Amino acid sequence: MSSRGNHPTLVEKDWRSDATAPLLSCELKRKKPSLQNKDPFHHNVYVILLKDDVAKHRSILRLNPKRDPLKPCVYVGMTGIPVDQRFENHKNGYKSAWVVRKYGLRLMPELYEHLNPMPFEAAVQMESELAEDLRAAGYTVTGGH
Repeated sequence: MSSRGNHPTLVEKDWRSDATAPLLSCELKRKKPSLQNKDPFHHNVYVILLKDDVAKHRSILRLNPKRDPLKPCVYVGMTGIPVDQRFENHKNGYKSAWVVRKYGLRLMPELYEHLNPMPFEAAVQMESELAEDLRAAGYTVTGGH
């Protein structure tokens, strides 16, 4: 102990017994390698069918000035998790788009399955291109950032 009483000096103090030690050890933790997906082709684009009521929103109509009212309303997205799990996350309000949470009906694999899987960079580009292609074909499209 130090000469100033019963309080240890910084040199004498065992830092591992300090109450802040768990905080310090947490700072050193890294993501476990088993949680990192090493497959570069694990991203997917997807399309969700929306209720036609979504077309009542002016913001949606502005994005789709040449929409064909006979074609469905859809949401286009991309994900690094399984597409069905991503759809459930949308419906349950976890990292969800409001249009899918409120108007989402089901996945439309016939519009995207042939494109998947792909690397992240390709998925980012494909999400945008798929949204534009569907919009050009008359679909009412949201998403597709």
